[in-house]
Amino acid sequence: MPQPDLTLTPAGPALAPRYREHPASGPLVRHRPPPRPAPRNPYLRLFALPGTRAFTAGNLIARIPSGMFGVSAVIMIAGRYDSYALAGAVTATGMAAGALAAPWIARLVDRRGQARVAVPAAAYMALGQLLLLLCVHEKAPAWTLFLIAAATATAPNMGGMSRARWAHLLRGDPDALHTANAFEQAVDELCFMLGPVLAAALGSMLFPEAGTLVAATLLLGGALLLAAQRSTEPPIAPRTAAGSPLRTRGMVPLLAVFLATGAVFGSMEVVALAFVDGPVAGPVLALQAAGSCAAGLLYGRARRTARLRTCLAAMAVLMAMPLLAATTGSLLALAGGLLVAGMATAPTMLTGMGLVQRLTPASQLNEGMTLAVTALLAGVAAGSATGGWAADHAPFPAFGFLAPIAAATLALALCAATGVGRPARARA
Repeated sequence: MPQPDLTLTPAGPALAPRYREHPASGPLVRHRPPPRPAPRNPYLRLFALPGTRAFTAGNLIARIPSGMFGVSAVIMIAGRYDSYALAGAVTATGMAAGALAAPWIARLVDRRGQARVAVPAAAYMALGQLLLLLCVHEKAPAWTLFLIAAATATAPNMGGMSRARWAHLLRGDPDALHTANAFEQAVDELCFMLGPVLAAALGSMLFPEAGTLVAATLLLGGALLLAAQRSTEPPIAPRTAAGSPLRTRGMVPLLAVFLATGAVFGSMEVVALAFVDGPVAGPVLALQAAGSCAAGLLYGRARRTARLRTCLAAMAVLMAMPLLAATTGSLLALAGGLLVAGMATAPTMLTGMGLVQRLTPASQLNEGMTLAVTALLAGVAAGSATGGWAADHAPFPAFGFLAPIAAATLALALCAATGVGRPARARA
């Protein structure tokens, strides 16, 4: 057995490192253990990147309130003022103001950076919710509720900022970016599935204002945690003279498709709630989000992506499942139909958001994605109104489920007519 080599150091004799000859080249090299193989699961590979777990955790915390604020406001306002009409009107005012303010906040994020804009915007939103809570508790005049809801709707697009971080970290790797976008879409569905449940549970188990209080705390805490992750924050891109992303070729037709797609979601929610009309309506409707979440995660593992027109065609077909299930009169069948219909949501949104990322310049990425979300919210509002009218004037119980089918068909027709999502050669 060879004896270890000794070498002289200022502190005395010590063992010298052992070297071996490289079998191919011959020079002496230090022996190092082989690197660990990369995980085979594409989602595990994403979170093997430094800093991704931390910024994802902060973003998830800050996104849960997006599904809480509306339900929490309805619970505390209706409980104090005994008026669901007032509660709905105040909530709608806040949503409309937020949709108008979101693109401007996103533009500031692109120009100033996420940390410098997200925290003040989230803090202002959280303080506004606390002020709304106090006014409701003291039963202030109704006009003050509208004023506060409109003036403090400054929640930043947390999902857009997370997608921008992935786009920065995974630039040059479209397959990994596809997986990251699929994960983000699944997180969206998870937040909109858990948020209302959490808000309703807090409002009923503790006190009516508990949901709003917790949501404001989560929004600010999550924004602070996200802003602290400076290593993954995308750098501020040089400003261009391109103007608004709306001027980008293909952006306006894509937003029109998003508008019609949002009407699918808004109408389905109202129609399903009206059809079930009971305490199990929430869990039954949550199955649609569960189906979307599962399909999004599976779609993110796929190496090939579908075109937007294909996804919209699948959505138009699958949206017929709740209609067919509702005609049977079985609540269990309707739950299964909503689960299947939801499976078209995440792939469609993932493909659409991927187009937004490709069309929008890097210096305007947050603004472009926020414009897409704004179009979706406008569609949700229009779909909710349409679904409510269909539910009230239904000649037969399942009539309302025709509304989401019509909206999905409209989105498909707009996509086909405008050529959104086609390869450049095909459009030319």
